[in-house]
Amino acid sequence: MYIRLIILLPLLLLAACAGVAPSPENVSSVTPKIYENHSHSLYLFSRARILAHEGDYPEALNLLREAIALDPDSAKLHGEVADIKLKIGQIPEALEYINKAIVLDPNYRPPYLLGGVLTASAGKDLEASNFFRKAIEIAPSKEDAYLHLAMSLTRLFEYEEAVSTLKALVKLNPDSILGYYYLGRTYSQMKLYRDALGYFTKVLELKPEFDQAVIDKAATYEALGDYPHAIETYRSLVDRDEHRTAVLQRLIQLLLQQRRFPEALEYLRLAAQSSLGGQETNRKIGLVHLELEQFDDAIAIFGEMLNNDPSADNIRLYLGIAYEEKGELDKAYSEFNKVSRNSAQYFEAVSHIAQILKEQGKLDAAIAVFKEAIDANRGRLELYLNLSSLYESIDRPQAGLDILLENEQSFQSEPRLHFRIGVLLDKLGKRTESINRMKQVLLLDPKDAQALNYLGYSYAEMGIHLEEALKYIKQAVAIRPRDAFILDSLGWTYFKLKRYDDAVETLEEAIALVDDDSTIIEHLGDVYAVRRAYKRAIKQYQRALELSPERKELVEKINKIKGELSDK
Repeated sequence: MYIRLIILLPLLLLAACAGVAPSPENVSSVTPKIYENHSHSLYLFSRARILAHEGDYPEALNLLREAIALDPDSAKLHGEVADIKLKIGQIPEALEYINKAIVLDPNYRPPYLLGGVLTASAGKDLEASNFFRKAIEIAPSKEDAYLHLAMSLTRLFEYEEAVSTLKALVKLNPDSILGYYYLGRTYSQMKLYRDALGYFTKVLELKPEFDQAVIDKAATYEALGDYPHAIETYRSLVDRDEHRTAVLQRLIQLLLQQRRFPEALEYLRLAAQSSLGGQETNRKIGLVHLELEQFDDAIAIFGEMLNNDPSADNIRLYLGIAYEEKGELDKAYSEFNKVSRNSAQYFEAVSHIAQILKEQGKLDAAIAVFKEAIDANRGRLELYLNLSSLYESIDRPQAGLDILLENEQSFQSEPRLHFRIGVLLDKLGKRTESINRMKQVLLLDPKDAQALNYLGYSYAEMGIHLEEALKYIKQAVAIRPRDAFILDSLGWTYFKLKRYDDAVETLEEAIALVDDDSTIIEHLGDVYAVRRAYKRAIKQYQRALELSPERKELVEKINKIKGELSDK
């Protein structure tokens, strides 16, 4: 443009001479000087942009300063300086030039976008959102400001405006992958997971290889409690190197949570061959073998880990448990005894040692193990609780209660102490005192699900305060919704309230979670029996009896129903 102006200037002068001669007051060098300054500033601007692109920011800034000296009212030149200042980290100077550019031309868009990016990166999203709104107002057909505005609004928890901004973007560009993606992210933050899932699905229709959208979709399935789909979605990413580590970690964690141990083992072995390989992965592999009752494999893994680090007491504890579960009690006893007294695992090792001695009929030795540990660690409540449980298991509940009451003063603020005392009082037939203890637990911890459940179930068993019992147990269910034994209490309370449909539904839900507990199955049989669904009742009683053959009362219930049927 500068060369064009040099060529055109003589032509313009000749044209002027061909006309009327100018009066002396109209003859001036100002106008051509202005055009010359402007054209040269544009040339300097172009050179500065090339240098900036090449990374020569100092020389680019020198040229831009020279250009501004020639054309001080150019918003474009000030905006370009701001852009370079931002790139080299001179934030205050960048903001100063942005504000100058806006003052010079309030309708020049780039400084608003740049100002928004700068202030957003500084955590000033309220200020940034104003910049972005102005950029959209000036050029509503350009997409970039919509995305930036939506992200700032989301950080400000202005979710509704963020959603409307993104919807305006996807209306403007129905193929905007980022528009749909951030709609999904925003709805996730709003906990509207169904909506989020729809938008992540739309993103992947447009761009199937968008891995982060796949990860977010899997996380959304998790939030919805749809773990099978979450697992399958993570699986689809395992073979993609970029996200392999993070995806493997999450997939393994989900499979373990869902107790899908064979599949978890498959991916743990895969992790062991990758950057995730190490002691933690090997530990999980050993624990999965334990869960699958593959004791020899668990023993081999934990043994090898101990060869590498003989001081790893947590691994030694697992090795002892593996031997114990396999029935090799002498080897288990030996490993538990090697756990250091200064270790965090020592107190659990003591419990296992006492259990082994109990199984061997050495009750006095088992009790002595706990007493010795208590003498050395009087501040450890777990030791007192475990000793009381040992006394209870050998039909000495009074001795278990005594040990807790003798040391009650030291642990007054511990809900676990009062809960255990309440259980033992109930065992001794002192139900009123037991209920009072459970209420004391709830004074210390109103969200103790066990105490809420125990208290509600006690009332249900006694047939008193049934509405209050229902309230307590529903609170427990809200805290632990997938606890089969709490659901059993809820079903039993419904039974006592003669809400039989609710009882059946709740007890069946409990059995779906734990299908090998004879008491829960018996309760379902009791509901069927009272509704005169005798065949179903007998089926449940027989199923419970197969699990607990020693329970003679189940035989009596079956015979009673058969007798009533034969009388008819």
